[in-house]
Amino acid sequence: MSTAKIDAPMSLWRDRRFRRFWAGQSVSEFGDRISELALPLIAVTALSASANQVAWLTALIWTPNLLAILLGAWVDRRVRKRRLMVLADLVRGAVLLSLPVAYLLDAVSLGQLYVVALLTGTAAVLFNTAYPPFFAQLVPRASYVEANSRLSASRSMSHVVGPAAGGGLIQALTAPFAVIVDALSYLASAFLIGRIPLDESPGGVDAGTGPSLLRRAREGMTYVARHPVLRAGLGCAATVNFFTFVAGSGLVVLFANRDLGLSAGAIGLALGIGSTGALLGAVIAPRVSRRIGVGRSILVGAVLFPAPIAIAASAGGPLWARVGALAAAEFLSGVGVMLFDVNLNSLQTSVIPDAMRSRVAGAFSTVNYGIRPVGAVVGGLLATGWGLRATLLVGAAGGVLSLFWLLSSPIPRIHSLAPENATVPCADADADNGLTLDRPHA
Repeated sequence: MSTAKIDAPMSLWRDRRFRRFWAGQSVSEFGDRISELALPLIAVTALSASANQVAWLTALIWTPNLLAILLGAWVDRRVRKRRLMVLADLVRGAVLLSLPVAYLLDAVSLGQLYVVALLTGTAAVLFNTAYPPFFAQLVPRASYVEANSRLSASRSMSHVVGPAAGGGLIQALTAPFAVIVDALSYLASAFLIGRIPLDESPGGVDAGTGPSLLRRAREGMTYVARHPVLRAGLGCAATVNFFTFVAGSGLVVLFANRDLGLSAGAIGLALGIGSTGALLGAVIAPRVSRRIGVGRSILVGAVLFPAPIAIAASAGGPLWARVGALAAAEFLSGVGVMLFDVNLNSLQTSVIPDAMRSRVAGAFSTVNYGIRPVGAVVGGLLATGWGLRATLLVGAAGGVLSLFWLLSSPIPRIHSLAPENATVPCADADADNGLTLDRPHA
């Protein structure tokens, strides 16, 4: 690992390279909130799509993640990861711009929407597998948590104000033309990332020499399975994602409407207030990790993310109590998911070798994102057979079980990512990687 990564870093506020990257990501996140509304609205309003056809549109966006392990193995052989990220942004921008053009020509179709969903999803996987090595080169190791906190805060803020802004744009411009804003946000991101001065180390080889693609993909998954920190992190993340998708946001909204008798306005108010929890969680994550340690912050997040679903499932009484329970559940869950994501992402970045980053990211995406639609299907079956309230409680309880992946791993003892202090060896020789661990009490 290069010395630049472990020296005491300058404040990220003064780091022009990070500020440029952060700005690009923030703009892109706000644009995404617009397309998340616009694409299904184009299908429903312009093409009279059925609920099943809209569900397929959502599924196609996630489907490319099933091939992330192979794409990550390919990306790891490329030297210029930033170039791939710029390409992914340009592809997404161009593909989205095809929608207003087709709409003007009265040629937009459901097939085109499916292709747009598939291509943008594939480009997102390309961006996300090239991202980890780029991030590790851009951000000093000691600033991983702070950098992830700021990036997550932007994403959380986009979820707070993005839907309202997107709805206004769609109302004023119509859905096909509102997509232009998201397309332009990708072009802005590509421009900003492309202008970041970065001396990328040759962690891959552009020539097609070396092990086959399948072998490299298998090596990435094997590395995760054998590494005590990565294995526990993936097991925990996949478990909590499976159960939170069992009790997915769609079922929560359906439960709030049918069982709690809340109007659309009341549900929107509760979820809007609750979404500020994710913003707060992203902001306080560095402070919490410094106070109780990175590992324990991950443990707290793993419980606080799914458990509040039970608050919503147990709601009752007067209107204010039902709305308050839904808002509280969303708020606490948002704090939890950011404590979990910010710290786990930072920890994983610190223990993955440069030459393995994209392969490991691909392996994570294949398992962690691939399990989500499975959870959604199981949730639908449980809701049909057991009812919505019982399904939400299963999601809350099952999500908390993800904690057991962490308790048997070195993660709870990891206090800091700073490498300059003494360490306690982990179960695996490669696992501590210069991490500062809590020493056991006598």
